[in-house]
Amino acid sequence: MNLLLKRLPSTARLAPSYRALAIPTYSRFLSTHATQSACDPDEPHFLQSVEMYYDDAARLSNVNPGTLGHIKAVDSLLRVTFPIETSDGKTDIIEGYRAQHSRHRLPVKGGIRFSDEVDLQEVEALAALMTFKCAVVDVPFGGAKGGIKIDPKKYTTEQLERITRRYTMELCQKKFIGPGVDVPAPDVGTGPREMSWIMDTYRQFNASDVNAAGCVTGKPIAQGGVRGRNEATGLGVFYGIREFLKYPEIQKKTGLKGTVDGVSVVVQGFGNVGYFAAKFFENNGAKVIGVGERDCSIYDPKGLDVEALFQFRKDNGTFRGYSASATIIDEPAKILEVECDILIPAALERQIGLRNVDKIKAKLIGEAANGPITPGAHRKLEARGIPVIPDLLLNAGGVTVSYFEWLKNLSHVRFGRMNKKWDELSKTKLVSLVEESAGRSLTEAERKQIVHGAEEADLIYSGLEDTMHEACKETRTTANLKNIDYRTAAFVNAIQKIATVYEGTGMIFMT
Repeated sequence: MNLLLKRLPSTARLAPSYRALAIPTYSRFLSTHATQSACDPDEPHFLQSVEMYYDDAARLSNVNPGTLGHIKAVDSLLRVTFPIETSDGKTDIIEGYRAQHSRHRLPVKGGIRFSDEVDLQEVEALAALMTFKCAVVDVPFGGAKGGIKIDPKKYTTEQLERITRRYTMELCQKKFIGPGVDVPAPDVGTGPREMSWIMDTYRQFNASDVNAAGCVTGKPIAQGGVRGRNEATGLGVFYGIREFLKYPEIQKKTGLKGTVDGVSVVVQGFGNVGYFAAKFFENNGAKVIGVGERDCSIYDPKGLDVEALFQFRKDNGTFRGYSASATIIDEPAKILEVECDILIPAALERQIGLRNVDKIKAKLIGEAANGPITPGAHRKLEARGIPVIPDLLLNAGGVTVSYFEWLKNLSHVRFGRMNKKWDELSKTKLVSLVEESAGRSLTEAERKQIVHGAEEADLIYSGLEDTMHEACKETRTTANLKNIDYRTAAFVNAIQKIATVYEGTGMIFMT
């Protein structure tokens, strides 16, 4: 059974006010305690929050209302269902979704998550965020998102492969996947393994497509992936917060000295993003004093060993028993209320709401997760002088490096392969001239360190760092120019960039 919701005709979709939605708003079918406990009953859900943030920025963007309505509406939605036989001989009906929010640039880009919380509203909200996220960091993609409504822990590897491949078949048949159309990536509950299954399935349906590897990103290196992708989002979080700490206005508000060294950090969520964010902060001199997870949180004001803690939880499935000097917090969300310099929510949406916002003691908040702060809580934080670095800017490292992987797949050559030895030869000649002039020869170790040519990971890190630097600078400039918060500034920049593309093409059939 398939339900394909296509975009309405332009004449019907465009309304006098950009607040008019082109499609109905779907209620969230399931809500966990983890995404509700911090929020009052009347606080907006995830999709509504994204729309509210968008509306606030739209009023300041100086963009035509018709264009604003066009940008806000979701282009296309796909819902599919299919059966899967379980180990006990029963049949489960699997639901899958894919939302393409904006095709102002192609392909559209967005992850695929496996979670029993997935529904149409969630993928709509995440697809919209992806559109704005790509625009903020100047990645030339539109936004998309997808998911399969399952708990992956309840299925065997063989069953997960069949589910993934069947879902991919549906995407292929409906033209919702392809290197120039729609390029998925990993998300919650998925990883390189699932991306390999997706790529292989796409190839079976498109055997003559020489660019088939570019139909999905986040693949293993052996399958066309790119070095640096696993840590990309967490590294982007580190780069972004490090950039903001350099700004005088941030130093004035927070009292921080402007460098990462010595700051105390609390991370909620110890998955891929939270782990790597914590690891990069620790490696650069910060002290990670708290980490939160589903069953409990752990706190030690003296600092935690991130790698040792990660391995302990991997082996034992919990933080309990890790260290006698650390405090276990039985109510996981309480880690958000610990006094610290930098708080990084890297778990779920709606973690800071009106119920707990007044208890937040951090000096700076960096949103590594999507939508962890509700609009009401965000306003309270800003009123208290606690800067918030928004998700659509801070966690864009993943899509940035996915863009690099897509480029690698289309060019069919590893980054650095063409110029690494040339760079080393040039540096060797320069070092020889310096040695001759100085009358001193470098040791072999010194020489290797200086003349070393850039590997693929070096180039990926460099590209990500430059991307985050420029995006942070643009966001800061707009915030200071319009005297607005960083979230609104990032949305304003994204809206204006997307509007420029739409209006530059004439928006065919609009009139």
